[in-house]
Amino acid sequence: MLSLIYARSENYCIGKAGRIPWDLPDEFAHFQRTTRHGAVIMGRRTYEDHETCLPDRLNIVVTTTPGYRAAEGVHIVDSLPAALTLARQHCKEVFVVGGARLFAEAFGDAQRVYETVVHTHIEAGDAFVPAFDFSGWQRELLDQHPADARHAFAFTIWCYRRLGS
Repeated sequence: MLSLIYARSENYCIGKAGRIPWDLPDEFAHFQRTTRHGAVIMGRRTYEDHETCLPDRLNIVVTTTPGYRAAEGVHIVDSLPAALTLARQHCKEVFVVGGARLFAEAFGDAQRVYETVVHTHIEAGDAFVPAFDFSGWQRELLDQHPADARHAFAFTIWCYRRLGS
């Protein structure tokens, strides 16, 4: 099964200066729980946000940079189709975790999308996820989290399932 998983602001920002523009520990815990034991596919810039092998997952980085080197345990491929082929050989569930280009490329084949909406607008963001058309999808509310001492912003987690898949 192919899934997308991301957190975005209300203005669809997913990155600023090469980093995730918020620190939301409970949202990150959702990401960890959801992707554990699956394959995670990410672009080079998404990988460079953390530059480690995410534990308990098959880590795949898509880049066209010749000779690109990553942490031990991270597989390097040159396209999303190559990443999907490798991932499906090892895992039942495959997650595209960023960036925007890979999300756009994978959306047409995805059966599920985990979308966290962070209730803020990010000014001067430099990476934006497309506003996907979820008509023909079933939407389920997974969590509504208020802002608190550990979370500067409230957020809502949705799961979309493509109807008929």
